[in-house]
Amino acid sequence: MPRAPRVLLFLSLLVGLPGLAGAGDDAQRTFAERVAREHGLERDRVQGLLDDAQHRDAIVEAISSPAEALPWHRYRGIFVTEARAQEGARFHARHAETLERVAAEYGVDPVIITAILGIETRYGEHRGEHRVLDALVTLGFGYPPRASFFRDELEEFLVLAEAEGLDPRTVRGSYAGAMGIPQFIASSYRHYAVDGSGDGRRDLLNSVPDAIASVANYLSEHGWQEDTPIAAPARLSAEAESDRFLADGMRLNTTVGALREAGIEPRADYPDEAAALLLELEGDDGTEYWVGRRNFRVITRYNHSPLYALAAVQLADAIEAAAESSR
Repeated sequence: MPRAPRVLLFLSLLVGLPGLAGAGDDAQRTFAERVAREHGLERDRVQGLLDDAQHRDAIVEAISSPAEALPWHRYRGIFVTEARAQEGARFHARHAETLERVAAEYGVDPVIITAILGIETRYGEHRGEHRVLDALVTLGFGYPPRASFFRDELEEFLVLAEAEGLDPRTVRGSYAGAMGIPQFIASSYRHYAVDGSGDGRRDLLNSVPDAIASVANYLSEHGWQEDTPIAAPARLSAEAESDRFLADGMRLNTTVGALREAGIEPRADYPDEAAALLLELEGDDGTEYWVGRRNFRVITRYNHSPLYALAAVQLADAIEAAAESSR
């Protein structure tokens, strides 16, 4: 697995060690003063929360080796399993009324919502073991490659906690500070979470209806197209020209018609004018090619990895198959 350079990782860990913080303490004081001033929070409370946070080496190590760095066949083996599909079918049946109501409102396929929750937290069963406060302070002040992003998320988290009545010291989530049943980062929670239960609150930590509706709202806000295919495997002719279409797997940089002209045929009845992207992945039996459409791109806005999006697609298919077999 790719890892951060040893020197960089060593230096980033030093920032969080007692007695070695120095500039890090100054940065936290400056941060506390600004956040309190700009958002009308009590400066001493903000500073107290930062002082209470524990810098965790394990968090830096985890973010340096994410699952998304794995080859596709190994990544798929983690999330697209018979057990997770069966659990997803039961979750779908248990929350069918909510899923159908939300699907009608937002136009998002209920099985895709279910699959995303299955990947994120195994349908709410595993919501993360790290305090979100620890994760965001550790990464915001002790992980130089993405410190600015995580300081912004820490700011969002403090404002979110104040608005939603959360105790910042007790909320737990992932090593990257994602929280709740759908694993929203703080900025996503603030901007895309919705009340799916009708109780007047947006409780992603405990409410399954809120989590379901919020995933649907997130995908809808990022351009989900109702009743549109997501992705299909592709066949390549012997003369196929695939290299010029391969980018990062998240940009719609071509059309289905252009792929066909280059000898790349999706195994689906896609119109030539449809915007598309091409994936080249390491499968169990060699190289796999997939053609993704606009909704595939939308899923990568939830998690910035084409592996994640394809796992969601395949888990959704497996959930549907499991539900069908149980009827």
